Amino acid sequence: MLTKSLPFFLVSCLKSALSKVLGIGIIIGSTLVKVPQVVKIAGSRSGEGISILSISLELAAITFNGAYSFMNAYPFSAWGEAAFLALQTVLIAGMVLHFGGSTQGALAYTGMYTLLLAMLVSGHTPSIVLWYLASSVIPLILGGKAIQAWQNVKQGHTGQLSGLTLFLLLAGSLARIFTSVQETGDPVIVVSYLASSTVNAVILAQIIWYRKATAKLVETRREKKE
Repeated sequence: MLTKSLPFFLVSCLKSALSKVLGIGIIIGSTLVKVPQVVKIAGSRSGEGISILSISLELAAITFNGAYSFMNAYPFSAWGEAAFLALQTVLIAGMVLHFGGSTQGALAYTGMYTLLLAMLVSGHTPSIVLWYLASSVIPLILGGKAIQAWQNVKQGHTGQLSGLTLFLLLAGSLARIFTSVQETGDPVIVVSYLASSTVNAVILAQIIWYRKATAKLVETRREKKE
């Protein structure tokens, strides 16, 4: 009896260990995942082609997911990247607004987000509200990326979007499907990462598809500056 149950025990332990390792790896990677996007915007001093609405919806999804997991005391390895992704996403939103000519807008955006985050993790937000917010992550993710995808189609290029950042986000969200099943078993969290993987793949495919048009746009902008 013990011999028969041993393989199942080992498989369970291996899955748990793999989930922890992947989770920690995702968190470490998340500290730099959007740096290529930040560098690209800073280098060109432009957020052209990046939808501030899309960024805001993505930020809301990251924040709601992270706050829900934090307040439910899920293991940090299951959601820790949300903190680093949120920080980098706020920075990107601020840069897009700043280089778009609205420095005051960038400051107001950051301030309002900070207040929202503090309210969500203060312990004063009812758990049912956090659950509904976490459940809204899926339409937020789909809606946000759909806006960006449509903008890419309309303009015929992907502007300052970073292919490396999208690739890393896709890899992370795919890995998170497995770790979420193992560490939380929460269908709301699992489905949100399924949705995230799908839309990240779509945007990455657009970056590849429009790469020549985007390169031509960048070259034209460079020639005008010179």
